[in-house]
Amino acid sequence: MVDVPRIFDRALMQRRRLRAQAAPADFLLAHVAEELVDRLSAVKRSFAVAADIGTPGNVLRVAIRSRGLAGAVIGVDLLACELRRGEPLLVAADEEALPFADASLDLAMSALALHGVNDLPGALVQIRRALKPDGLLLAALLGGETLTELRQAFAAAEAEIDGGVSPRVAPFADLRDLGAMLQRTGFALTVVDADRLTIRYATPFDLMRDLRGMGATNALTERRRVPLKRTILQRMAEIYAERFRDPDGRLRATFDVVWLSGWAPHESQQKPLRPGSAKARLADALRTTELPAGDKAGF
Repeated sequence: MVDVPRIFDRALMQRRRLRAQAAPADFLLAHVAEELVDRLSAVKRSFAVAADIGTPGNVLRVAIRSRGLAGAVIGVDLLACELRRGEPLLVAADEEALPFADASLDLAMSALALHGVNDLPGALVQIRRALKPDGLLLAALLGGETLTELRQAFAAAEAEIDGGVSPRVAPFADLRDLGAMLQRTGFALTVVDADRLTIRYATPFDLMRDLRGMGATNALTERRRVPLKRTILQRMAEIYAERFRDPDGRLRATFDVVWLSGWAPHESQQKPLRPGSAKARLADALRTTELPAGDKAGF
């Protein structure tokens, strides 16, 4: 059995999500949910049974149902009992321990949740097993250079004042790693792409307020347990403004939304041609002369 490192304090993450309900900041989630629905609309398929895995709130499920893009839409949320909101198809479960039988779903989707699991490959394996052959995964998670400005400003301030750095911003996977992960976990016809969103703020504290409203503040298991020094916080704000201020005085904050799509394998899917099976020569298509291996073109 592989020992999976605990990067995130999952219980703390759920408490932060509950606290965020008092003053939610859901603009990023609303944007991603709308984009996910648009992408799903482009897939000319019907999905009888779909699962919304870990997406905060019900914005994605409401959009999917209103557009008629799936039959039954089951919500999977560890906070289902606290946030039920009258939904009959909502189960309390963790993204890392899905309750679905093998080959029981036509569609699995997730918005802004999977970047917070400790075992993302394990979660993807469970999703792939839960999908029927030729079932679709469509997910969006934060990755790449998300919050790089805040990370750099905190690191510089702590190094200057305390002589060291503590983890303040969660690590995010890049596109190449996520693409390889999809393939390793058994998905076919995989596609990975990213949208970079730049949100601008008057101060870093406005950004931090929005992160609290998203339930997305520091939940790393290796976080420092002592209160943040006021001097570090003030110096972080100064460094942030020095490095990331636009000409109009506003401060940039980067959110890289990484899109994952992949299909559970099925014999009907397109497969790459066998080596040597081509019926036309590339040289003929390019109208050029093919040289034997090892020969060099003369100029």
